[in-house]
Amino acid sequence: METLSFPRYNVAEIVIHIRNKILTGADGKNLTKNDLYPNPKPEVLHMIYMRALQIVYGIRLEHFYMMPVNSEVMYPHLMEGFLPFSNLVTHLDSFLPICRVNDFETADILCPKAKRTSRFLSGIINFIHFREACRETYMEFLWQYKSSADKMQQLNAAHQEALMKLERLDSVPVEEQEEFKQLSDGIQELQQSLNQDFHQKTIVLQEGNSQKKSNISEKTKRLNELKLSVVSLKEIQESLKTKIVDSPEKLKNYKEKMKDTVQKLKNARQEVVEKYEIYGDSVDCLPSCQLEVQLYQKKIQDLSDNREKLASILKESLNLEDQIESDESELKKLKTEENSFKRLMIVKKEKLATAQFKINKKHEDVKQYKRTVIEDCNKVQEKRGAVYERVTTINQEIQKIKLGIQQLKDAAEREKLKSQEIFLNLKTALEKYHDGIEKAAEDSYAKIDEKTAELKRKMFKMST
Repeated sequence: METLSFPRYNVAEIVIHIRNKILTGADGKNLTKNDLYPNPKPEVLHMIYMRALQIVYGIRLEHFYMMPVNSEVMYPHLMEGFLPFSNLVTHLDSFLPICRVNDFETADILCPKAKRTSRFLSGIINFIHFREACRETYMEFLWQYKSSADKMQQLNAAHQEALMKLERLDSVPVEEQEEFKQLSDGIQELQQSLNQDFHQKTIVLQEGNSQKKSNISEKTKRLNELKLSVVSLKEIQESLKTKIVDSPEKLKNYKEKMKDTVQKLKNARQEVVEKYEIYGDSVDCLPSCQLEVQLYQKKIQDLSDNREKLASILKESLNLEDQIESDESELKKLKTEENSFKRLMIVKKEKLATAQFKINKKHEDVKQYKRTVIEDCNKVQEKRGAVYERVTTINQEIQKIKLGIQQLKDAAEREKLKSQEIFLNLKTALEKYHDGIEKAAEDSYAKIDEKTAELKRKMFKMST
C-alpha cells in the first residue's frame, strides 16, 4: 500500500483539505484533529464519507436512509436503523477502488483505525482534487467546443454569403442581360469588322508594297546597270580626256590650233599641190606626200568621231541622271504613301488596342474580384479546417473522457453488482436470523406454555 499513486497527508493537512473541499459551514468549523487522530470518531467519518459521496456521485442525504428499489425485504421496518450503514458501505466499496484504495473493509467504518483512516481520506482528497482539475479541463474544452461551433457557424454563414456574392457576380442581372448581350455582340461585331478591315488593308498594303518593291528592285537593277554603264563611260571619258581637251577654252584653243593646223595643212597641201604642180615630175616624193595627207585626214576624222561619241555619251548620262532623279522622287512618294498607310494602320491598331485594353481591364477587374473572393473563401476554408481540427481534437478528448466515464460506470456497475450480492447475502443471513428468532420464540412460547401449564397443575395440586 505504500506505493499508491496519491500523496499521504498528515492530520493537519487532512483537516484543512476537508474544511476547504468536503465539509462546509458549521460542520467544517467544528472539525478538529481529535476527531480523526488518535481515535477516529465513527459518526464524524460517516459524515465525511457521506459528504464526499454527495460531491462525487450527487447522492442526496435522504437516499442513504431509503431502501433500494431493486431489493425485496420481507420485514423492511427491521432495517431502518441499518440502512444508512448498509448504503454507505455499498457506495464506499465501489468508490474507494476508484481512489486507488483496494483494501476497504466494513470494520473501517465500525471500528476505524487512525492510519487506515488517514490513508483513506488522503485517497479521497486526492481524487476530489483530480476530479476538479479534470472538470475544469473538461469545462474549458466544452467552452472551446461551443465557441468553435459558434465560430464555425459564423464562418459557414460568411462562406455561404461569399458564395452567394460570387454567384451574383458571375451571373448577369436580368435587367442588364439584354444590355450586356447587346454590348458583347457590338464588341464582337466591332472586333470582327476591325479585324476584316485590318486584314483587307493589310493585304492591299502588302500587295502594293510587294509590287512597289518589285518595281523598286527592277528600277534599282536598272539603276545599277546605268551606274555601271556610267562608270564604264566615265572610264572611257577619262581615257578620252587624255586625248581631248578638258575645258571649252582649251577645246577652242585646240580647235583653233586644229584649224591652224588644218589651215597649215591646207597651205601645206596647197604648197604640196603647188609643189606637185611644180614638181609633177617628182614621182618619188608624191606617194610620201599622199600618205602624209591621208594620215592627217584620218586623224581629223578620228577626232570628229570621238567628239560626237563623247557628246552622245554625255547626253545619255544626262538622260540617265534625269531618270534616276525621277525614280528617286517616285520612290520618295511611295515611301511617304507607305508611311501614311503605316500611320493609319498604327492608329487602327491603337484604337483596337484601347478597346481590347478596356475589355481586358474589365475582365481583369472581374477576375481580380473573383480571386479576392476565392482567397477569402480559401481563408475561411482554412479557418474552418483549423476549427474542424480543433473540434475533432476536442471530440476525441470528449470521447476519451466519455470512455473514462464509461469505464467508471462499468466499475460502478460491477461494484453495484458486488454490493447487491453482499446485500443478498446479508438478506439471506438476516432471513435465516429471523427464522431462527421465530423458531426460538416459538420454542420459548411452547416452553412457557408448558411451564405455565405445569405451574397451574402444581398450584391446583397445592390448592387441593
